[in-house]
Amino acid sequence: MNGWAPLPRRAAAALLLGAAARPARAETYPARPIRLIVAFGPGSGSDVRARLYADRLAAAWGQPVVVDNRGGGSGILAAEAVARARPDGYTLLFTSNTTHAANPVLFRRLPYDPVADFAPVALIGRTPLVVVVSNDLPVRDMAGLIAHARAHPGALNYASGNTSSHLAAEMFKAGTGVSMTYVSYRSNAQAILDVIAGAAQVMFSDAVVALPQIRQGRVRALAVTVDAAVPALPGVPTVAGAAGLPGYAVASWSAIFAPAGTPAEIVARLNAEVIAIGREPGLRARMTEEGTIPSELPPEGVAGFVAQEVERWREAARQAGIEPQ
Repeated sequence: MNGWAPLPRRAAAALLLGAAARPARAETYPARPIRLIVAFGPGSGSDVRARLYADRLAAAWGQPVVVDNRGGGSGILAAEAVARARPDGYTLLFTSNTTHAANPVLFRRLPYDPVADFAPVALIGRTPLVVVVSNDLPVRDMAGLIAHARAHPGALNYASGNTSSHLAAEMFKAGTGVSMTYVSYRSNAQAILDVIAGAAQVMFSDAVVALPQIRQGRVRALAVTVDAAVPALPGVPTVAGAAGLPGYAVASWSAIFAPAGTPAEIVARLNAEVIAIGREPGLRARMTEEGTIPSELPPEGVAGFVAQEVERWREAARQAGIEPQ
């Protein structure tokens, strides 16, 4: 005999029940590919940032991080998709203040709750917008833009591919009293193409989208929307100073969110990895040059920041006289 004998039927059943009662060992996160849904189309500021981080996350974890662009609808389609996703850390949202601060102010109804439906993961940083104009427009500075707009009420089209860009332009209109016509696009990457072509004449663009076009001489930069100089745009003044609008300051920001209910340990690991990526000298230098202020907020700090931003954008909309749609 080999020393082995079948267990009695009852003993075998008890052993199986005991094994079933013990929880399966949790997989080490991440154990499979991660889908990073981007709230805007290819070439947008969010898309550029998302791909930089996706590549680095994949290298750090040895798992693919697949970028899934869901542009259109001011980021609503992407936000809703992630809000309804399984909260296991394998579906994440890379977005901007458009979905989580501006949309709640500009839309009466949203198919997602920017607070209740998400677990904040990490804030990437804040980025200025840049006022750019078509090379065909005969203006060289903000004073010239204001004078031209006043001389031709409603004749200038301003392009916008997200609610941040839209609101920044409306705040400028409200402060100066000029009239310009709003033209909506699926993303700022698409919008700036029409500024280059001259179909639209003005745009308040994300710096990430605008800088390559400015450097190639395809559009003209007039001002930045923040209250300090941007290293990548030497000599370009602020809107507040150049347009005579004290207190005018608008910045876009990027962040990563997971569906509400995602385990805290997964959120914490994601947060730590994103912060570590943001400390890489090459990436940090690139972001700083573009005027982005990198962030190292923990998840609870991101939640508080978003709550403050909603109120800030609400007040900006009120000052611009914008009613929710």
